[in-house]
Amino acid sequence: MNANDFRRIARSLKGAEESSHMGQPDFRVGGRIFATLASQAQGYGNLMLTPEQQQRFVQEMPEVFLPIHGGWGRMGMTHIRLAAANEDVLAGALHTAWKLRVEKNAKSAKKSRTPAKGKHTRPAPRKKL
Repeated sequence: MNANDFRRIARSLKGAEESSHMGQPDFRVGGRIFATLASQAQGYGNLMLTPEQQQRFVQEMPEVFLPIHGGWGRMGMTHIRLAAANEDVLAGALHTAWKLRVEKNAKSAKKSRTPAKGKHTRPAPRKKL
């Protein structure tokens, strides 16, 4: 696999769009990033996973997945070695990152529509007759 394969698969996911962050290609759903090609020059794609998902991926396929160095990696950002991945692995990993972002977007939208516990919304003012 290579950066073009990463791009093709990422863009094929429902609602996914290619954009740019700090001059590097990224892939978004609902306006939020789920994957990037910021490390393509080093042969990596990057996935936004949970730390638990990252741990499972790295344990299962350490030749393909590795945490990004530093704080980003501790938060779940994960490199995928493109040359070591096959189509199914790359598609599955991108789908996992995409699904996580879709779920977070839905949760965030639900929170913004629901008043916080203990908070009362003010009723609409009555019209004077």
